[in-house]
This record gives sequence, structure tokens and C-alpha cells, in this order.
Amino acid sequence: MIVDSSESSLKAFLKTLPAVDEVGVNSRTAMLATRSIKTTSKAWAIDTAISMVDLTTLEGADTPGKVRAICAKAVRPDATDLTVPSVGAVCVYNDMVHIARTTLDEIGGKNIPVAAVATAFPSGRASFKVKAQDTQDAIDAGAAEIDMVIDRGAFLSGRYGEVFDEILKIKEMCGEKAHLKVILETGELVTLDNVRKASYLAMLAGADFIKTSTGKVAPAATPPVVFVMLEAVRDYYSATKIRIGVKPAGGIRNTKDAIKQLVLVNEVAGPEWLSPALFRIGASALLNDLLLQRMKMRDGYYASPSYVTLD
Repeated sequence: MIVDSSESSLKAFLKTLPAVDEVGVNSRTAMLATRSIKTTSKAWAIDTAISMVDLTTLEGADTPGKVRAICAKAVRPDATDLTVPSVGAVCVYNDMVHIARTTLDEIGGKNIPVAAVATAFPSGRASFKVKAQDTQDAIDAGAAEIDMVIDRGAFLSGRYGEVFDEILKIKEMCGEKAHLKVILETGELVTLDNVRKASYLAMLAGADFIKTSTGKVAPAATPPVVFVMLEAVRDYYSATKIRIGVKPAGGIRNTKDAIKQLVLVNEVAGPEWLSPALFRIGASALLNDLLLQRMKMRDGYYASPSYVTLD
């Protein structure tokens, strides 16, 4: 897969991508959503989903206390059951990265990365100088993962070279210090064909993960969107032998939603992607439902919601 960064080369390559069969994708995802799994498989799926959660707080009202509480929950999601796995990452704004990193290190969460949203999240409306400083601040504060947003205006205007160049430069800034997750904001891309094109654009520019959404725009991580992105990483691996991760975010709120995501991963990309190294779920409320469902399987009855912390 040889593509240079010129506008003409990128446009020529993207034209070679097959059009998405939207009817077929909708039919396939609807069918996969009906899959039932056995009790033992459900127990595995719940623990796997917990280990894939990027436990997220991205509110203007975030406080150091709230971030510390999120970190404590990330390390030990259920204080009454030490067999519950830790989450995949803690995701915060860059001004909270140092607090998150310090807290995790102090409470036994050294292996849990801190992800920071950057590049003028969620809109992406800023000069590249501002986006670069935003990213550098997060890395300097200890972020091991950068969740950047693409310039959707540039993409929708057909200025693919600008989008590619920004991703490439942010990737260079990350270097060996941080993985780069590229947020496509699929709710603003309108079509599944655009989702496929944006996925390839991000991967060609060096993304370690492609991410559906900021969680601030609806629709977000719909099954058809995730299906198309999983197809993209699968096909990209076939062509390059490089595995790129996928992170759906926005609208995944309960255990059923999470398990449907895992079914999609297994059936579309393959079981190799059933790992936090290659699949994450950006969420906040999801973890509580996973914990309550896990308690139900363990104890035989539903616990009160008060048994889990409110984030």
C-alpha cells in the first residue's frame, strides 16, 4: 500500500476503496445483534469488556477530586471483589492528566495508561499551533495515549492532505511516548463511505487506533459505523501486516451494548482484536452496568445500584 502525502495521491487512493453496501452492513449488524451467548461466555465477555473500558470524564465541571475517584475505580472497579480486572485506561482533559497519572501511580495503577483528548477537542476548531501545544501539554503531563480529533471541515471539503498532514505531525509528536487514537467524529461524516475513507486516511497517516466519536455528537458508535471501521482495520492488516486498534465511544451504556461490540469485533476483524491492546470502549456509565451484571452472575440476584459508585 504505497501512498504519499500529496493531495492527488491521497484522492487517487481513496477513490480505489470499494463503496460501502449500506443495506448489507445494516442487515449484517442487525443479524449479529441477535447472537446469544452461553453463561460461561458471558462471564468472559463481561470481564473482557471491563478490561477494555477507557473510563472517561470529559466535563467542564471536572474537579481533581472527581478525577481521583475515577482513578480509584479504574484500578479496583469493585472493592468487594479483587478478581474484577482493572480498566483499559483513564481518559481526561489534558489539564487533569497530571492528577490522573500521579493518583494511579500512588494507588497501584502504574500499568493503567492515561489518555488525554487533544487538538482542540471536541470541535477541532483551532490553529495547528494551538493543537500542537495542546498535545505537547498532555504528553508532558504524563499522557501515554493521545485522542486527537480530525478536522471534519477539511475532510468534508475534500482537503484530505490537510487532514493527513495534521495526523502525521501529531503522530510525530507522540513518538515513542504515546499511542495516537484518531477520532473521526462519525456522526458528522454523514455516510459510511466517508467513515471508510476517514479510517484509511487516519491509518495511512500513522494512527495506532481509530476512534468513532467524541461522545459529544450523535449518532456516535452505531453498529454499522463500528462494522465499517473494523472492516477497514482488518483489510489494512491484510495489506500491510500492521494491526490498528478500534475505539467506539458514545452511546455504549450497558452490558448488552458492550457484548454486541465484542461480537462485531470477533466476527468482522477477528479474535486477534479481542484485547485492550486493539479494542477499547470509551464510556463512563457502562462500567457500572458491567459490574452489576457481574454481581448478578456471581450472586444470583441483582444488587441495588447503590452497590456501585456514581461517577
